[in-house]
Amino acid sequence: MKKLWEKGINTAKSVVEFTTSTDRIFDTRLAPYDVLGSIAHARMLYDIGILKSTEVNSLEKALGKIMKQIMAGSFEIEEGVEDVHSQIEIMLTREIGEVGKKLHTGRSRNDQILVDLKLFTREALKNTVAHTHKLFKVLIELSNTHKDILMPGYTHMQVAMPSSFGLWFGAFAESLVDDMLLLLTAYRINDQNPLGSAAGYGSSFPLNRRLTTQLLGFDNLQVNVAYAQLSRTKNERTIAFALASVANTLSRLSMDVCQFSGQNYNFFSLPDEYTTGSSIMPHKKNPDAFELIRARCNKLLALPNEISLIATNLPSGYNRDYQLTKQSFMTAFDDVNECIVMTTTLMENLKVNPTVINDKIYDAIFSVEEVNKLVLEGIPFRDAYKMVAKEIQNGTYKPNRNIEHKHEGSIGNLCNEMIVQKLDAILSQFNFMKSEVALNNLLVW
Repeated sequence: MKKLWEKGINTAKSVVEFTTSTDRIFDTRLAPYDVLGSIAHARMLYDIGILKSTEVNSLEKALGKIMKQIMAGSFEIEEGVEDVHSQIEIMLTREIGEVGKKLHTGRSRNDQILVDLKLFTREALKNTVAHTHKLFKVLIELSNTHKDILMPGYTHMQVAMPSSFGLWFGAFAESLVDDMLLLLTAYRINDQNPLGSAAGYGSSFPLNRRLTTQLLGFDNLQVNVAYAQLSRTKNERTIAFALASVANTLSRLSMDVCQFSGQNYNFFSLPDEYTTGSSIMPHKKNPDAFELIRARCNKLLALPNEISLIATNLPSGYNRDYQLTKQSFMTAFDDVNECIVMTTTLMENLKVNPTVINDKIYDAIFSVEEVNKLVLEGIPFRDAYKMVAKEIQNGTYKPNRNIEHKHEGSIGNLCNEMIVQKLDAILSQFNFMKSEVALNNLLVW
């Protein structure tokens, strides 16, 4: 199969195989976005007089036919074809002849892959946001449901102060709010149109880049054509940081559940159907799903560094090194979304132990309350601290389990409605509808 760039010299098969590797597999996932970018580019070429109305109509119908194959799952990149861009151009030429060759006017595979990845990422981030929002709502509901049930709080893995299940669930809910803010930032940085940057130096054709920005539903134009190429790994790294932030929240939540569901703690439990067993120990109920969430999310934490190292000290302009980020970057969305969905399911079935705080081993966590009580009676804090410490040492300390925490965000005043408001304010800024409407309009002719 001839390459789009061939000039009559056959490239060694070993070089072709090495440079394409598994890239064609991931390019198949980009096929619908390549079609959408091609339709927008065709309409722009018609707008500036490069294509005739009959030609753009032929192109759109042929691209629509390819899109139907993609949606039906029958699209594939043929043996010997380098990438999705080449495959679609070959299919167009077979379908409509010479007109199919005109579509590449004013663009390069370099800006095509940039557009494809940005459109893919925009859709993938939308899914991640939806999954994260659902988990958030489950955590907030659990926090409100269990707000009055105390649980031990730990520092240095030692019993520390009274906490509550409401506080614990709410903490991870608010962590997701900050994660969502990073997702919003990543979404905005990604939502800029690079089409028309060609190989990174623009084109002598009078391209209307504002038009393709509008047609593809991008929020803004990536103006400088050289920066469009420079931004590729920067864009992916920024998004990877946002995904890693979500992963970090899930990983820490999973670690807590794994630890606190053990017999030594007994704070949480899962129904038998959400645990696994041992081949030799009949009593075992292992939280394997949470352990794998922890591991998979910890692996995602390495992604920003992986992308950074691949891009370190690369010169400006396109470099084939960029290809190596595609697999890790694209599959990261699969990993994080699967982990979010599984965490949501597990949290919906997690049971709390409402009497755990009654165990005598947690008596000491109420000591701070005794110190504060003495302070309110007029005793300086350092003196009150020493008085209670002495009682603990000589065995005369007796806990008062009636506590009152009233300030914002404490176990007695969770202020979950404020956390919900923060998330709602972030969600309102994504403006998913704009891109959805634009892409749907591209498929109408």
